Amino acid sequence: MNTLFVKALKNGFDMSKEDAVALAETVQKVFKKEKEIEDMSLHKDIRSIFYELHEKNLLCLRREEVKEKGKAIRKYFWSFNTDGIKAEAYRRPLEEPQYEIYKKIPENAWLLHSCNT
Repeated sequence: MNTLFVKALKNGFDMSKEDAVALAETVQKVFKKEKEIEDMSLHKDIRSIFYELHEKNLLCLRREEVKEKGKAIRKYFWSFNTDGIKAEAYRRPLEEPQYEIYKKIPENAWLLHSCNT
């Protein structure tokens, strides 16, 4: 999944391959070959990254309620979203709409053209 994950990061965040590889390695080090990791075990910076990956549908977040000392406690667990990773890795860039080219023409060029007609 490493290669797919790198492609998904590259496509999802429009990043360079080198940055995508570095981020993929960081995320995989956090998982330590586990299928799930507990949210409370994460450093706040890593947690922030995980939430961004979750927004792009690359990670899943599961909630579990447990009783500890008579109190209900919520625990959260992160895992890779293999379907989301595959979808983002194989996503093709959107084609530029037909008239988007006109938005790239500077406004002063339009004004100059309108003065000469």
